Amino acid sequence: MSFKPSSVVPPLTRPQLSEARRVRAAELFDQEHSNADIARMLGVSDESVRRWKRVWEENGADALRRRPATGRPPKLDDAQVERVRTALEQGAQAHGFEADLWTLERVGLVVERVTGVVLSRASVWRLLTGRLGWSLQRPERRAVERDESEIARWIAHEWPRIKKGP
Repeated sequence: MSFKPSSVVPPLTRPQLSEARRVRAAELFDQEHSNADIARMLGVSDESVRRWKRVWEENGADALRRRPATGRPPKLDDAQVERVRTALEQGAQAHGFEADLWTLERVGLVVERVTGVVLSRASVWRLLTGRLGWSLQRPERRAVERDESEIARWIAHEWPRIKKGP
């Protein structure tokens, strides 16, 4: 198991989609569309639109935006995450590991060396996938005995003979 930076922009998360729907509803409230029309356009229930409209009328469009999650703050601040990113981009061998691939345990060790913060495997996973945007990459398994020239010869000579039949 190894991890590489992901070049694909991830799709919007469910909370982001929900916020976009509420913000669009606020725009439609301004345009004086009916609640039923807004519910139909956004694919939500009439009750949701009524609730959003109440919030919008009392506190404005900003009240329909997401609020930051409550709870314990992350163990690593943004500067520490960037130091970890820089360290990981150097490769595993640069940190004394034999093979140049990252595992959760190896990343955890590097995080501890770079920041002094000990993370659980689950927290390392969230760091890699959530904050760094990396994705799981599995190395291709190939037999050590694999002989590319013999494979090419077999495909060129044996396979057509077998395919043709006796």
